[in-house]
Amino acid sequence: MTTLVHPSPTPLTRHEPRPGVRHLGPNWYAAVMGTAIVAGAGAALPAHSPGLRVAYEAVWALAALALLTLLAARAAHWARHGDQARRHLADPGVAPFYGCLAMALLAVGGTTLSVGSGVIGTSAAVAVDSVLWVGGTVLGLVAAAGIPYLMVTRHRVEPGAASPVWLLPVVAPMVSAANGPALVAHLPAGQWRAAMLLGCYALFGMSLLMTLAILPMLLSRLVHHGPLPLAMTPTLFLVLGPLGQSTTAVNNLADAAPGAVAAPYAHAMSAFGVLYGVPVMGFALLWLALATAMVVGAFRRGMGFGMTWWGFTFPIGTCVTGAAALARHTHLHAFTWLAVGLYALLVAAWAVAAARTLHGLVNGRLLAAPRPAPAVLR
Repeated sequence: MTTLVHPSPTPLTRHEPRPGVRHLGPNWYAAVMGTAIVAGAGAALPAHSPGLRVAYEAVWALAALALLTLLAARAAHWARHGDQARRHLADPGVAPFYGCLAMALLAVGGTTLSVGSGVIGTSAAVAVDSVLWVGGTVLGLVAAAGIPYLMVTRHRVEPGAASPVWLLPVVAPMVSAANGPALVAHLPAGQWRAAMLLGCYALFGMSLLMTLAILPMLLSRLVHHGPLPLAMTPTLFLVLGPLGQSTTAVNNLADAAPGAVAAPYAHAMSAFGVLYGVPVMGFALLWLALATAMVVGAFRRGMGFGMTWWGFTFPIGTCVTGAAALARHTHLHAFTWLAVGLYALLVAAWAVAAARTLHGLVNGRLLAAPRPAPAVLR
């Protein structure tokens, strides 16, 4: 099984040709997701100031530019290297990353409305978010159904090969469920708002149940087969994605419920947001501790930089928005401080991943042909 990682930092020599887009895989969309969430999660925090707003807007603009650049590069990849693109889809270690495309569209769209509206205006922000939400949701549904279908019918998956990246396609509908409520108020009252709200709950349910089916397989793989390969260890943080994003989703849906559904349902949705979110956030913190311990162990065994390091960003960002939503609904300062602490961790992780990615682009290593990650013995 091949993976889109580069475990050993071997820069290109002066005599080697600079690589093109042949090996530019769908995992690169994780960099867009991780950048957009820095702005979106920051805007969700209770602390507001003109300086912070300008910083969030700058990061949003960077994420939007990165998305446009990557969409063009990936289009060139499919046009010039269709054989490699099809090989990616046929590889069970690479195909799940196609879920990142949908989430990148959704992340930039949601941040455009929450942060970018101050730059381009509310009407334009709503239009951009609407287009990206629809496009991201459609692609997310295709990935959520299509990638598991390929795994069942086309891929050869060995026993005990469960990986956190299996979550990527099935989490995409959860991102739609979390970002969709912001558009509810911009729809006509009545059927449109109710359909959007309940449709987002359906997206929440399909993603949650698929996640609950995958997590036991992942934990069984870790217990029976030991740690992941060094380069793949950061993907353990991907488990935080559905946990934080689902907490964000149910609380955002509760905020959008009044005016969209009848009062009894709106009150029930508000209560559900807290009753669901608090236990799930507790499990997220437990998994964060476990994943951090395993990453520290991987560092001690020589884990080098790879694009999997972007797994430290978006999942933590969803926990920031989830904790901030719980703080908003419970008025507990503990959740506010949790969100602030996680945001500091997010910014640090993003800064490191962005700097190392830029360095890898400059020296050409990250666009060179990937090498399989070495196995790690228990």
